[in-house]
Amino acid sequence: MLEASNNNELPVIPAKRYFTIGEVSELCGVKPHVLRYWEQEFSQLKPVKRRGNRRYYQRHDVVLIREIRGLLYEQGFTIGGAKQQLGTDIKANTTSEKQSDHKQLVRELLHELEDLKTLLN
Repeated sequence: MLEASNNNELPVIPAKRYFTIGEVSELCGVKPHVLRYWEQEFSQLKPVKRRGNRRYYQRHDVVLIREIRGLLYEQGFTIGGAKQQLGTDIKANTTSEKQSDHKQLVRELLHELEDLKTLLN
């Protein structure tokens, strides 16, 4: 995958949990409307949506967007070719890695719910 070290013109991804679409746009060098379009085209790209349908991207989404950007803009893939390339990368992940990712996501969501409960009390 593309990391900031492999792509010198892009800024380093800060250590944050969530990023707004504007922040991701600046971090990846892609306009917000392009990000929204890529969400429709690439099923792997699913930012969390909250109040008012606001998008919040996580670090793995930012890394994925940089990879998509690299495939399309630097390596010259079409949308279909990039989808296919990403599909082969995803198939390479093992089931245990996917389960681990899901468990981590559930833990993060539970932690956020606990924080919200504390705020409401």
